Amino acid sequence: MIPQSIVDFFYINQDALWLTTLILDLSLTLAMYRVFGRIGLTAAIVLAILLANLQGPKLTEIFGMETSLGVIFYSTIFFATDLLSEKYGRQVAGKAVLMGFGVSVIAVLMMSMSLLYLPSTQPNTAEFSLEIHQAFESILDFTPRFVAGSLLAYLISQSFDVWLFHKIKSYTDGRHLWIRNNLSTMTSQALDTTIYSLVVWWGIVDLTTAIELGLVKYGFKIFIAAFDTPFIYWARNWNVPPTQKIGISDSIQMWNKPLNWLAEIACLIKKLLLY
Repeated sequence: MIPQSIVDFFYINQDALWLTTLILDLSLTLAMYRVFGRIGLTAAIVLAILLANLQGPKLTEIFGMETSLGVIFYSTIFFATDLLSEKYGRQVAGKAVLMGFGVSVIAVLMMSMSLLYLPSTQPNTAEFSLEIHQAFESILDFTPRFVAGSLLAYLISQSFDVWLFHKIKSYTDGRHLWIRNNLSTMTSQALDTTIYSLVVWWGIVDLTTAIELGLVKYGFKIFIAAFDTPFIYWARNWNVPPTQKIGISDSIQMWNKPLNWLAEIACLIKKLLLY
């Protein structure tokens, strides 16, 4: 699917791959919002949950530190939730959190049931079927510890994020978006990382390793929270109806309008300082 030259480049430039994935993920989340409105953001949250759960167990090394691949997609959930909170209020964001939780439960249940089906034994496909079945088992055979830890961490941290975001917004009279975006996300991510590390990792690895994995993961989450701040300022200024009624071609035209990027960046910096 991906050209071999790009594959070769990213194989030897994993840090660049991580940053590229982060920018692409945030950009696609904004594209979903621009095209589909509030529904697009809710869909982005659900998609990020599924991707984070599927890719979460995969460990890799970024900037010389071991971390979970799912950290990018999971952090995007907080970005989308904060944008929902800012544009449409606490109730809408809270419903999106519950919807994401419900989808996670359904996905785990149905994927676990799929493993109960035995691979085909037909001579022409038996070997291929067994390989696919074993691959499915490796990815989808969730342990009770993983299911309980990930669902519990998600529901508690996301609910806390929505609550704290609006508490800070009320306290600051709606000003300083960067404060409530970063402070609510960083605090709730600390809660999420603590729950996940103690419930999921501790027992699979020793407590010291679980804490180390959690601290590294949290460091990446802090970086992503700060990195997504210009994105949320940019999206806040869009006049997008809750349910976008324009066609996709119209949205593409809006994205392709000539933009003075230097002026936009200067405007974002000014807003970060003043609001």
